[in-house]
Amino acid sequence: MTTRRVLVTGGAGFIGSTVADSFLADGWSVTVLDNFASGKRPNVPKAATLVEADIRSPEAAACIRDGQFDVVCHLAAQIDVRKSVTDPAFDVDVNIGGSVNLMQAVHATGRKTRMIFASTGGAVYGDFVEPPNIETYQKDPESPYGIAKFAVELYLAYYARVHKLDYVALRFANVYGPRQDPHGEAGVVAIFCQRIIDGKPLTVFGDGGQTRDYVYVGDVARAHLLAAKLPTIPAGRVDDRAFNLGTQIETSVVDLARGLMQAAKKEVPLQHAEARAGEQRRSVVSIQKAKTGLGWTPEMPIAEGLRRTYDWFASR
Repeated sequence: MTTRRVLVTGGAGFIGSTVADSFLADGWSVTVLDNFASGKRPNVPKAATLVEADIRSPEAAACIRDGQFDVVCHLAAQIDVRKSVTDPAFDVDVNIGGSVNLMQAVHATGRKTRMIFASTGGAVYGDFVEPPNIETYQKDPESPYGIAKFAVELYLAYYARVHKLDYVALRFANVYGPRQDPHGEAGVVAIFCQRIIDGKPLTVFGDGGQTRDYVYVGDVARAHLLAAKLPTIPAGRVDDRAFNLGTQIETSVVDLARGLMQAAKKEVPLQHAEARAGEQRRSVVSIQKAKTGLGWTPEMPIAEGLRRTYDWFASR
């Protein structure tokens, strides 16, 4: 049997590198594409082939055209909601422009290559629907980041209908886990871990009652493997090929802080700051479709996931 080939864009990031590890463990040939704007070289698996390029570049398109990939896991992105608010044009350039560059490259190969797109279940639905958010809910994002992610899904649906592109969109809730960068990425779990280790106060924006659905990175990586092997879904409406990935459990920022302090067996003060523009009040996703259509369910309880994450940070 021919070894299957997968390209992981953003494969030096904490999610992308974990996805790459999962495919390697399953016997795939893995190529990682990253420009190291936020990814870390030590995260790239030693058994993977590395291509250093920006997803907006001709080099990235050439990598796809020449790579004979069976699957492209597209995780490279501008991932900071706050950055998208302050510089929406940059967010559009990377998240929409870069993604379309890759789609066009896949189309140009003429191969039956599946794209697996890292979308967002945390930002795409907005605050006008009642959580838990279902894939078919109306989309009304509160930030340029969420708008761009959904725009990419619309482009994918167009390419599927018109150019027969095979794709799956995975709408992540708030992913956390080992390798997350507390300095360069918008990940509150990583930030809180580092501050607890340093004995510094945890900054909570607003009253800390805003909730999120925290899903462990290993569970998200496993979903990519399942999506790679899923039978092709007929081209139709944009939500037909989308799956939420989360736990369907809401955790407030204050409860998250307390859970991490419990995992660390260490107390630090909480300090409140002004609420941030573009931040949703509640965000939790329904995962029923992922259970039935993808055969996926989260396996990591949040208390254990927080403990593993804190221990990883503490060991470094």
